[in-house]
Amino acid sequence: MYLLQETLEVLECSVAQAMEKINPEERDELKVSAKLFIVGSNSSSIRDAVDLACSALGVAQLDSVIIVPPPVEDGTNLSLEYLQPYWKELESLVQNKKIVAIGTSDLDKTLLEQLYLWAQVKPSSNQVNLASCCVMPPDLTAFAKECDIQLLTHNDPKELLCEASFQEVLQKSIQNMKANKWIPLWLLRYSVIVKSRGIIKSKGYIIQAKRNAS
Repeated sequence: MYLLQETLEVLECSVAQAMEKINPEERDELKVSAKLFIVGSNSSSIRDAVDLACSALGVAQLDSVIIVPPPVEDGTNLSLEYLQPYWKELESLVQNKKIVAIGTSDLDKTLLEQLYLWAQVKPSSNQVNLASCCVMPPDLTAFAKECDIQLLTHNDPKELLCEASFQEVLQKSIQNMKANKWIPLWLLRYSVIVKSRGIIKSKGYIIQAKRNAS
């Protein structure tokens, strides 16, 4: 992990030896997928996350990206209006050939259908957390089959990276630094899979944080 300057507003940390760039000659044999968790930023950070992932892995595009927008406020339900700016940004990246396919996470049948009917680039997948749903809802399964949407499962917690945990790790990793001033913006988890064998060649995380000026 490294820090270039104390005066930076955006902190980019990496463990260089843990991230292997993809050999261009092997690219067609590999599937590069990512799940993007937006923590403390808005839809405009999606492009930054995808660009950084492509640069770090040495690829021109990601094969698939699943988006997890920030949690809604207490007492508020997730809505199409809330998802739209994030999906528009993903659609732009598909149109610019930075991403091949885009997907969602934890949408019920109603919201997935609303997104599907509204979107120009349709969701290719929807992840379902089996911790809160032991069996796939029949209406969701039927709609996904009808619209050729792949249903996937996951066991990610609702809050994958909280602000306090990030600051604690940051303080331990980088000395003489006011960790409590740094706020995580997004976290991207990537995996590189060998298509013919279905095994994971590499995986890891990329995180971006911003320093609070106050």
